[in-house]
Amino acid sequence: MNRIEKKFKELKEQKRKAFIAFITAGDPDLRTTAELVEAFEHTGVDIIELGVPFSDPLADGPIIQASYHRALNKGATVKKILGLVEGLRRKTLVPIALMSSYNPIFRFGEEEFIKACARAGVDGLIVPDLPPEEAKNLQRLAQEHHIAMVFFVAPTTMDGRIKSNTQAATGFVYYVSLTGTTGTKTAVASSVVKHVKHIQRFTSKPVCVGFGISTPQQVEAIGRAADGVIVGSAIVKTIEAHHGKRDLVPQVTRYVSSLVKALR
Repeated sequence: MNRIEKKFKELKEQKRKAFIAFITAGDPDLRTTAELVEAFEHTGVDIIELGVPFSDPLADGPIIQASYHRALNKGATVKKILGLVEGLRRKTLVPIALMSSYNPIFRFGEEEFIKACARAGVDGLIVPDLPPEEAKNLQRLAQEHHIAMVFFVAPTTMDGRIKSNTQAATGFVYYVSLTGTTGTKTAVASSVVKHVKHIQRFTSKPVCVGFGISTPQQVEAIGRAADGVIVGSAIVKTIEAHHGKRDLVPQVTRYVSSLVKALR
C-alpha cells in the first residue's frame, strides 16, 4: 500500500471520510504552494491534489484554467513541481497526487515521468484526458513504482464502463458529480448520493466525489454516502481572491478548515 491506500484504510478504521483538496502547483508561486500544503495538512486535509499547469486543459473550467496560466507565467514546470514535492517530503507525509493532462507526461516520457514521481514522493496520478484503455503502459509503470492511478466515473457513464473504470482504478475512484468542466456550480446532493451508491455496487474501492462542491453543507451531505469529498475550484478561487495579500495562506486555510470540519 502507498500513502493514499494507507490513508483510506486508516479512515475506514476510524469511520471517517476523506477530505481531498486540489490546488494548482505554482499559483501564485511554488513557495506559497508548499506553505498551503503544510497548512492544509495541519488543518486536517487527508489527501492533496496538485494540479500540473497546462495551457489547454480538457476537463477544467475558467477558474482553474486561469490559475494554470498564472502558474505558467510564474515559470512552473513539471520538474519544478516534482522538486516541490521532494522538498515537501522532508516535512510531511500527507498523501499527494498529481493531476495532469496527458500532454506534459507524454513530453516528459511516461517511464521517466513515473520514475521521477517515485523519486520525489508522489503517491497518485490523475490524468483526466487518458482513459484506462489508453493508459495501460502508464498504469503498469505506476504500479511498479507503487503510485496509484485514479480514473473517473461520470453521471452519464454506463454500467459496463463503470465496471471497467473502477476495476482499473487504484487508490480511489473519482466520481465527477456534474457533467462539463470543473467549477463552483451547485452539486445536487441527493442525485450525487444516489449515483455514488450505484457505483459502490461495482467496487469496494473508495469512491470520492468532486466537481461543483464549494460549501460545508454540500461537503456534509455528499460525505454521508461517498468515501471522500474533493474540493478544487472553490479553493483556487479563494487563492485568487487573496493574490498579493500577506494573509493569503491563513485566509485560504481558514476556508478549507470550514470544509474539513463539515466531514468530522
